[in-house]
Amino acid sequence: MLGLSAALLQSAGGPVVSFMSKAYEELFRNIPFIVLIFFFYFGLPVLGVFISPFFTGVLALSVAVGAYNTAIIRAGIDQVDKDIVSAAVSFGHSKYQIYSRILLPIALRTSIRPLGSMFANLILTSSILSTITLNELTGSAKIIASYTFKPFEVYVLLMLFYCVLTYAITILINLMHTRMNKIMVN
Repeated sequence: MLGLSAALLQSAGGPVVSFMSKAYEELFRNIPFIVLIFFFYFGLPVLGVFISPFFTGVLALSVAVGAYNTAIIRAGIDQVDKDIVSAAVSFGHSKYQIYSRILLPIALRTSIRPLGSMFANLILTSSILSTITLNELTGSAKIIASYTFKPFEVYVLLMLFYCVLTYAITILINLMHTRMNKIMVN
């Protein structure tokens, strides 16, 4: 939702709002994810803002992935043929109707695969959250490996789990893409 909102602000907002949205996109696409996590978890408390590890992870992942999704969705909007928009304007459609009924369905159809890749990357990136004591999959594997003294077996299982999970997501995204293309053709 953050990426969609920022992309819409860039393409349909005024110059100030568009600039702010572009600044958000460029800022958070150019900061390493681990630096972002450390800033939210260790930096904000200096300013008196204390966030739990879970909400720090949610905030950092949302802001970072939202910036990348902004670029993906905006590129999808930019790919829509301008003649289609001109035709919609000549038929008297409002800006809202053009975006909701014409531009976004076409843009999202072309953006579904890159958005799916970002979702898979989001899952893989979440493993970095173990650095701020958030007990996600990688953190849990680390604990299990320290109790069992079998790091090789634990981390092989972890790698297989991540591989199966992201491969399943890729299959679902491909199915969604195929279905969306069939719907748009009919």
